[in-house]
Amino acid sequence: MLRTRGLAKEFNGFRAVQDVDLDVAAGTVHALVGPNGAGKTTLFNLLTGFLRPSGGSIEIDGHDVTGMRPERIAQRGVARSFQITSLFDELTLAEHVELALQGRDRQGHRFWRSEKGLRRYRAETDDLLDQVGLAGRAGVVAGSLAYGEKRALELALALALSPRLLLLDEPTAGMGAEDVARTVELIRRVRADRTIVLVEHNMKVVGDLTDRVTVLQFGKILAEGPYEQVRADPRVITAYLGDADA
Repeated sequence: MLRTRGLAKEFNGFRAVQDVDLDVAAGTVHALVGPNGAGKTTLFNLLTGFLRPSGGSIEIDGHDVTGMRPERIAQRGVARSFQITSLFDELTLAEHVELALQGRDRQGHRFWRSEKGLRRYRAETDDLLDQVGLAGRAGVVAGSLAYGEKRALELALALALSPRLLLLDEPTAGMGAEDVARTVELIRRVRADRTIVLVEHNMKVVGDLTDRVTVLQFGKILAEGPYEQVRADPRVITAYLGDADA
């Protein structure tokens, strides 16, 4: 579903991502992990068009999307969440999802849609809110939600694009144990018929969810494989904990 070859990004002489060859199989959950500054978010931004590569190529479902703008990549069936929540506090949950559905149908430039015109999305809006555990909350304004509920709403907005490839940037960041467990179950539910790539620091979440893990360090791939194999790799242990003999 996703392939990169020699992918690189340079900022004023600093190579944040270096010669990354990444293969993500269709229908899997694939984690990108690594110490702070490893290049995970930069790589995410390259994959979704928010940054242009300095070198290399990106393919999604066999189509070259290298250098495409985010909206064109989204049209290829790609959706993403962001590390920092970004919602409209005064809009209701239903209004958020209806706007996302409108954007999927390429009606996003029609800002002044009538209430009648938006009713066509009502059933799908209710279904999406139900999928992320927010059933019955359609009329609630986003500003009143707890942090975990805001992350769930953001996932509903991503799902509104009917993505085949879903990229989640630290979906459990800042959550307490209860919200983390709820989010893990939510990702399990929505993975059907989708490929998911996630950046995640919580290794228990990575172990619970993923089929394959890629470890980054200094912008390069350090190790890759199933979670149990990667977590026992001496190079990965050193990258996270340091070299005891140093």
